[in-house]
Amino acid sequence: MKTISLKRQLTLLRACNSAVEWAGDRDFATAWAECERADWMLWLCAKMIGKDGWPEKKQIVLCAADIAESVLPIFEEKYPNDSRPREAIEAARAWSNGKGTNAAAAAAAAAAADTYAAYAYAAAADAAYAAAAASAAYAAYAAAADTYAAYAYAAAADAAAAAAYAAAADRAILVSKRKEIADLVRKRLTVPKEIR
Repeated sequence: MKTISLKRQLTLLRACNSAVEWAGDRDFATAWAECERADWMLWLCAKMIGKDGWPEKKQIVLCAADIAESVLPIFEEKYPNDSRPREAIEAARAWSNGKGTNAAAAAAAAAAADTYAAYAYAAAADAAYAAAAASAAYAAYAAAADTYAAYAYAAAADAAAAAAYAAAADRAILVSKRKEIADLVRKRLTVPKEIR
């Protein structure tokens, strides 16, 4: 049986062009160890749900909630009385632990998304707070529905990195936060040595 390259496998899974090009000639184990894009990593895990050795949806949702929570202080420092992003994260965790429903996660996600919309349109200065709220909303959306779930996990990770970047207004912070989040994914989720 002929082995298919990681690049070809990612193409067949319809990964974004940037991820496919980044994979280059790497094998999967090397790519997983070197990747600094948690959004790509979570997207792939979501695409592989149900396959041997890959994380279950609940594990991925918990990881997305952890990622969103990592930037929650950015939001809560400026808006301590707005609990919608925290409630979205809690709803995602409750769903993952079998104590919440899809409907509750969807409602919390919608509330956090409203928060995101309010701050995103308010001013560019609120970009960090909007991105933090978006990260929470996507974590809860991932729990609530299977449609576009892979993109929701990825968006939770990317929005978290964007929140840190916007708060610091420094590209080095974005790179650092992306690596920190990718390391968190590697710590929380166990994957096989190859895509099968």
